[in-house]
Amino acid sequence: MARILIPLAPGCEELEAVTLIDLLRRAGLEVISAGLDDQPVKASRGVVLIPDCALDQVLEQEFDMIVLPGGLAGADALDQDPRIHQLVQRIAAQGGYTAAICAAPRVLVGLGLLDGRQATGYPGLLEAMGRPQVQLRDSPVVCDGRVITSRGPGTAMDFALTLIEQLLGRAAREQVEGPLMRP
Repeated sequence: MARILIPLAPGCEELEAVTLIDLLRRAGLEVISAGLDDQPVKASRGVVLIPDCALDQVLEQEFDMIVLPGGLAGADALDQDPRIHQLVQRIAAQGGYTAAICAAPRVLVGLGLLDGRQATGYPGLLEAMGRPQVQLRDSPVVCDGRVITSRGPGTAMDFALTLIEQLLGRAAREQVEGPLMRP
């Protein structure tokens, strides 16, 4: 079974974080949510999230995918944490998936993981970073190899379902998506 790490930082976008955790677990994937410390995480709209563990507890563990939720303050906190940089780089180097939504693709840009790739993110955020080697798209979700990006809270469900499809195939996506009663 694929193992997925979702780091939760103060100021993360709760709609994205919870949607990702929920749908990936519905698919039967092993999802570990990890706070940057051992405290509850106050998200961008004041919702308090209780991570499964502190990031330090899983630093040496192996993961098939790391998914970075957005929210500007949360993405900034992730980007300022050298442990996140190390994890993202290690998972990418080992052939795992790196995924980010909303403001969080900026972490991947800063690490050079989007150079020469197609990607998306919250409108205006990645453009402001001035990296012409990143091929920006307006799509809700963009897959380029094992790097997957998405635009924002409104695309969180599409993003999570795409991650399921990438890891488990189309049938698994449909099995999760069907009962959601999406239009």
